[in-house]
Amino acid sequence: MRWWPRTIRWKMLLGLVLLEALSITLFALLLVRLQGRDLRLHARERLASQATSVASQAQEAMLENRSDWLEHAVRMMGKAPSVAQAKVTDPAGTVLAVSPGVASRSVLDPAEKTQMPLAQGMAPRVFSFGEDRLEGVEPIFFGTQIHGYAWVEAEREWDRHQILIFVRGTFIFGIVWILASSLLVWFISGSISKPLGILHAGTAALMKSPESTEAFPLPLTGDNEFAELIEAFNRMVASIDEQRSGLNDTLSLLDSMLAHAPIGLAFFDRRSRCVRVNHVFARLTEVPLSRHLGRTLPELLPEPTGRELEDAVGRVFASEGAEHEIELEGVGGKPRRPWTWLVSTYPIRTTANQVRWAGIIVQDISERKRAEETLRKTEKLAATGRLAASIAHEVNNPLEAITNILYLLRNFCDLDESALKYVTMAEREGKRIAEIAQQTLRFYRQSTLPHRANMAELLDSVLDLYQGRFNTFNISVERQYDPTMDLFCFAGEVRQVFANLVGNAVDATSAGGRLIVRARRSHSWQFPGLTGVRFTVADTGFGMEEDVRDRVFEAFFTTKESTGTGLGLWVSHEIILKHRGVVHVRSKAGGPGRPSGTVFQIFLPDNEKLISQARPSTVSSHPTLG
Repeated sequence: MRWWPRTIRWKMLLGLVLLEALSITLFALLLVRLQGRDLRLHARERLASQATSVASQAQEAMLENRSDWLEHAVRMMGKAPSVAQAKVTDPAGTVLAVSPGVASRSVLDPAEKTQMPLAQGMAPRVFSFGEDRLEGVEPIFFGTQIHGYAWVEAEREWDRHQILIFVRGTFIFGIVWILASSLLVWFISGSISKPLGILHAGTAALMKSPESTEAFPLPLTGDNEFAELIEAFNRMVASIDEQRSGLNDTLSLLDSMLAHAPIGLAFFDRRSRCVRVNHVFARLTEVPLSRHLGRTLPELLPEPTGRELEDAVGRVFASEGAEHEIELEGVGGKPRRPWTWLVSTYPIRTTANQVRWAGIIVQDISERKRAEETLRKTEKLAATGRLAASIAHEVNNPLEAITNILYLLRNFCDLDESALKYVTMAEREGKRIAEIAQQTLRFYRQSTLPHRANMAELLDSVLDLYQGRFNTFNISVERQYDPTMDLFCFAGEVRQVFANLVGNAVDATSAGGRLIVRARRSHSWQFPGLTGVRFTVADTGFGMEEDVRDRVFEAFFTTKESTGTGLGLWVSHEIILKHRGVVHVRSKAGGPGRPSGTVFQIFLPDNEKLISQARPSTVSSHPTLG
């Protein structure tokens, strides 16, 4: 509650004021109720007495036949502060005399007339009628015969004024009583708030600067319980300072080890709630360091990793022993990728027989796992390359013999036209086999020095290598390049780049699709004065989403889970950098009724001073095709 004071002194003061105000209010309400009841009773008794008095004087005036006496008696009664009006009527209700007052009341009210048959006795009758009106009536007798009625109506404002005087007195008494009590509480609370203020100042100084003891010892304020409390506080601070001096060095050493350790460290209590972590563990969990404290492992890590680690912590407390090299796997990070952790857990004892916390050591061995997997894949690729080159070399020997035999058949044997047709077909397929073997050897036996190479021949060799797949999937290929265009480059490496791009395009293009390979002289996108060749490889395949497009040149990233290595485009990118080139990627994923496809544009400078030194990456991607 914002309106409630914060300090004890003002709380006591405000609480006392509210309590006394409530008590006095309730007491005043009770007294007003009782006083009102007494006033109503006294008003009835007063009206009865006044009505009797008027009736007695009216009887005497009537006996003497003195109308002036009658008017004088009524007028004198009407001047009483408690009387609103006095009047005398005959037995029929006709007013004979009336005191000054409200003109409308000079005639009997119908409610008053109903009282005349009821007022037949010797005693006065008091009744209520109208809007809070109170009146007394007494008959005027001559013997046993009624000669008239004496009426006296009470002044209700006078009664209310009496109650108001009582309330005003009660209010003044309450104010005086509250002020006196507040002064007493103010002085008494000072003896409590002053030592508490000293303790508060000491606590604030200790929190602000735990290492400093300049504000201590705190001054004593007397010889009561608060003085003993302040003295005990001073002793506690002195004891803490002594203990701190011995622990500072140890804590500094441990904090430095925890903060700078290259592994993830975390500590948990028996309910698996985190009590402390280092930056490495926070980075692994992808949760800010400040949000770890008090949270459990399932709250920090996704399933099932969080539950497995929580079970490991539970086993530490149950067995009071350590567990080593627990291997956990999952997917996370930005961008999301598989990871592998090597986890060890161990107990932390505060006494010889009590395990208070469980510690966790986490090593991220994801890169090592990926490196091992890459090494295996690379070795397979190298072995496959050597095997392909060996097969291509061995194929050339029997192929040469077959070619010679076909030559002899054609030129020295008398064959009919049908047989010559088959010989021609065999020679054509033999040449095709020889070309495939030659292209395979080109990929394996690449030149280690740059030279000027014909780009049309280089691109044709790559496209001819995939001609079988083009035919199988009915993919139409459009070749748009000058047959005489050349480029100073590492021809074998450039051939590898286009082999990777064309192979990926074939994998992404469904049957009946298109593949466009274009090359032309151009200028650099970044440096207009630099000339070279701009290559374009475009397909009508299924395209790439944005998150895939942003990672296509990342090592080991692949969307071909069973057949891909994630190295093809990465190697291609490195080759482009080696040539001081630039590559742009544009792609659009398809959908119902929407076109899709991918375009790779590469610019390689035509520079005979080319050196094989990579420079910073020059890759850009665009979300849509243009």
